[in-house]
Amino acid sequence: ASTHPLSTPSLLLQIPALCFTYHHRPRLFSIRFMRWRFAFAVGTLSRFSSMAFKNTDEVIRRIMKTTQTVALVGASKNPERPSNHVMSTLQMMGYKVIPINPGLAKQNVILHGEKVYESLESAASASENPSIDMVDIFRRSQEAGQFVDEAIKIGVKSVWLQVGVVDVEAGIRATEAGLDCVMNACPLIEGPRLGISGPDQSCIP
Repeated sequence: ASTHPLSTPSLLLQIPALCFTYHHRPRLFSIRFMRWRFAFAVGTLSRFSSMAFKNTDEVIRRIMKTTQTVALVGASKNPERPSNHVMSTLQMMGYKVIPINPGLAKQNVILHGEKVYESLESAASASENPSIDMVDIFRRSQEAGQFVDEAIKIGVKSVWLQVGVVDVEAGIRATEAGLDCVMNACPLIEGPRLGISGPDQSCIP
């Protein structure tokens, strides 16, 4: 059974309380009912979005074995942030990771030994960087599409939307442009699951 706070069973359990409120405090009922409807809509949309795009092990394997250079959008210097941990761990796995964060770039921050860039375009055009294979996106779902489009523009091989990040339309644009795409997943989870510890030189053209 689902344990998601917006799952249908969770919402159904609230119906008796809503009925009681309707009879005794109608004004409060109106507020709670609108919140209930909103929660139901969000939960349904979340489940629909997740079902509308399906990751495949074949694509995940290809990305993780053939990628050498990753541009990480949403990089953070805060060691408590997931993006910070993912960046350092990908480096330990053998990937070169280029951090992208406009705020940190203005401060000339060096993150885990790498210069932080303002945008994917600026990172891709820097002569000191190798070509970018994969873009790893740590942004809200509603913001992810613009980075997918930028990734397509600079000619990367794949885009990876992190756990909780889903934009089906952007994923379609990426695959139609010839990119591999993974969303709502983390390479630090998928790699060990598939027995992948880093780039596989025998798979790299």
